[in-house]
Amino acid sequence: MPQARLMDGTAVARRIVEDAAAKAGDLTARTGTAPCLATVLVGEDPASVTYVRMQQNRCRKAGVESRHVALPATTTTEELIGALRELSADPAVHGILLQHPVGDHIDVGVPPRERSRARGRAAFEAIAPAKDVDGVTFASFATMSFGLPGFVSCTPGGILRLLDEYGVDPAGKRAVVVGRSAILGKPVGMPAAADPRAGHQARRGRDRRGLQPGERR
Repeated sequence: MPQARLMDGTAVARRIVEDAAAKAGDLTARTGTAPCLATVLVGEDPASVTYVRMQQNRCRKAGVESRHVALPATTTTEELIGALRELSADPAVHGILLQHPVGDHIDVGVPPRERSRARGRAAFEAIAPAKDVDGVTFASFATMSFGLPGFVSCTPGGILRLLDEYGVDPAGKRAVVVGRSAILGKPVGMPAAADPRAGHQARRGRDRRGLQPGERR
């Protein structure tokens, strides 16, 4: 009977950062330009502030410049879109990461139930696809779905990278994803769906017993 293996994500992350640092150093040496990641934070959510600080530290280790844009909690959707478009147009910025949550009044793509889904992508879609390092735009979702070059949503990408590092082939396996969020639940199946070796089936509304949510048997 196969034995379970512990996957050391910390060790894998360390190797990725070391590889990124080498590539960033080579790029800077050849072009005189260091790669730059811009993080955008709306408000002062404690967890988000800590996460952004961790990103900045990781950038330093990887030889990547970090530009932080801190916006007040009162920032409107229009003001946030303006900041994101400005970064998208800045040739000195190579990647943009919009830290979330940003507040229920901001239109980001994970809208409250009462908000129109047609308006639910404004902030994310203001990020240029070529700089969408978090893989949150429609363009990134499309490239993931068709297995084309582009940015993969970070958390699903990290999961698949960890599996690859340990030689775990998802072909023929059954995996359960709990939740359908736009940053994990939905995109996690896209790279697998684009892999011809893997079968992909999406179900909505019924659990594995065939019950509707809230139903009892």
